[in-house]
Amino acid sequence: MKSETAVQLPARTQQNTAAWLRNRVLLPLISHAVMIVVVIFILFPMLYALLLASQTPSEYYNLKLLPGTALFDNIAYAWNRINMGRLLANTTFVAVTVAIGKIVLSVIGAFAFVYFDFRGKNLFFVLILLTHMLPLPVRIVPTYTLMDSLGWINSFQALTIPFLASATGILLFRQLYQTIPPGLADAARIDGASPLQFLLHIVVPLSATNIAALFLIEFIYMWNQYLWPLVIANSDSVRMVQIGLRQLVATDAAVEWHYVMSGVLIAAIPPLLLLLLLQKNLIQGISLYEEK
Repeated sequence: MKSETAVQLPARTQQNTAAWLRNRVLLPLISHAVMIVVVIFILFPMLYALLLASQTPSEYYNLKLLPGTALFDNIAYAWNRINMGRLLANTTFVAVTVAIGKIVLSVIGAFAFVYFDFRGKNLFFVLILLTHMLPLPVRIVPTYTLMDSLGWINSFQALTIPFLASATGILLFRQLYQTIPPGLADAARIDGASPLQFLLHIVVPLSATNIAALFLIEFIYMWNQYLWPLVIANSDSVRMVQIGLRQLVATDAAVEWHYVMSGVLIAAIPPLLLLLLLQKNLIQGISLYEEK
């Protein structure tokens, strides 16, 4: 028995060592390597834009994959050429207005679906969800006709009001409110709180994480809008930044990519800063939604 044990111990030790190396060293190393490659692949367009924005025409025509020295000069030229300050102000106003409007309507709509009983409630909720099947390109013609009949062409009303309703927001908050204990609403009713007081003082504070997550999602969604602003807003007073960037692309000459990419970098800064500020809320909001 002693000889058998003496022979088996080294084999077991080798197996344990191999398993330890595989689980503690090899697998984490492979995982980190894969994540680094994925991150580089995702960030490459932005890194390439930064590279071109810092170069002179002679540098990027010679395909030099090294940072240049003209970054700030290119940014200043792009800023002044298309009145970037006005474009950023317009886009920020539209994105913030739509995000806040969607949150308000989604909170109220979800609150009504959860805490009020009315005829056809489930049918109305299904109809709201069916609006996901009608994206903007499908309804752009009737929406444009409606805006024209209201006299809202080239106005902020046309850029914001058609986007205020949100089936996604209603679904998100409805799922959240269904997890709130019913006894909380009963206690508030016994204490004499009205439905509006219950919504503002209890439900909304419990929704803070979801509100921040939805605000971030809707802000970035509106910031990147191109088709509808291209169709509905043709004047400089209401033009958004994604449309303004098109003016940096010359139609009768070679494209000055160093100026185009400088404008792209400027346009990417506000949503990037907001993402860094609210990324924790976004992750928590998505995780809570998945748990529900």
